Amino acid sequence: MSLLAPPRATVLIVDDSAENLQLLNGILSPHFRVLIARNGEEALKRVVHQPDLILMDIVMPDMDGYTLCQQLKADASYCDIPVIFISVNGRPEDEVRGFECGAIDYIRKPFYGPAVMHRVRAQLAAQHRKLGLLQALRHEASELQRSRLVMIEKLAKATAFKDEETGLHVLRVAHYARRIAESYGCDPQWCEDLFYAAPLHDIGKIGIPDAILGKPGKLDDAEWVIMQSHTELGAQLLEGDDTNVMTLARAIALHHHERFDGQGYPKGLRGTDIPLEARIVAIADVFDALISARPYKSAMSCDQAFAIIESTAGSHFDPQLVDHFLRHRDAMVSISHTYQD
Repeated sequence: MSLLAPPRATVLIVDDSAENLQLLNGILSPHFRVLIARNGEEALKRVVHQPDLILMDIVMPDMDGYTLCQQLKADASYCDIPVIFISVNGRPEDEVRGFECGAIDYIRKPFYGPAVMHRVRAQLAAQHRKLGLLQALRHEASELQRSRLVMIEKLAKATAFKDEETGLHVLRVAHYARRIAESYGCDPQWCEDLFYAAPLHDIGKIGIPDAILGKPGKLDDAEWVIMQSHTELGAQLLEGDDTNVMTLARAIALHHHERFDGQGYPKGLRGTDIPLEARIVAIADVFDALISARPYKSAMSCDQAFAIIESTAGSHFDPQLVDHFLRHRDAMVSISHTYQD
């Protein structure tokens, strides 16, 4: 059985001198795949092939090497490609300017073949190590993210155990919230982060006595004050982690009972002073509460719940978000059926 040889590294040479191109191509082509560009415009066309390294002349017509290098370093698609400047200019200030533009090395003309090969091999090896490290870091980050999401899932389940009548409420709220955010035009990654943060909206109920959570009748004034405290308790429980998901979760836990007209709690925030994530989850949370049975009430139909949400747009809820929520009635009903208790 034969093993496939690893692909040869690709080197892009940018130089307006045919003589220099021929010389460098002769040095490098036995060992690497070589691309050639005679000016900056051609280089920008060749770079889409994602070379592993660029050898770049400085003095060229129309666009000099400094400008080309700066343009490449400003582009997220090409900024990580290492650039070695090649130039007849040997002044220290020329080298410094090259490094300031983003180059990693500087080779003076005339070329000495073995020295060019040494520089190119050294920089390709460094780039290979860098890419390997980045891959390892991404793997570690993905493992950390998975661990964090498992932790969030377990925290949400702990809330459900504490307030067991809600069952799959936290999961339904997450799905409703993500659908509203997507319709509203939020960034896809933000919508995904919201999905994982939303289940923690009632995490503070862990600190509320069972007698209050499960009371079948109306809460008295003292009990209501204690119940309201679950928002601040939740935010306190989620402190100490500044990742995107947990930052959203803290804001949601603290503010999902605020009202658009400023009559909510705990801060009495009004309108868009309420964080967007909390305004979204407020709709999702109330909708699911309306269609779910509780110790103190029976469930109502989805149509009745939609009507209540619509009638309180502008007072309880952000009217723009309500509009996006109501655009997806069928999806909301489907979610409620898919994740039934």
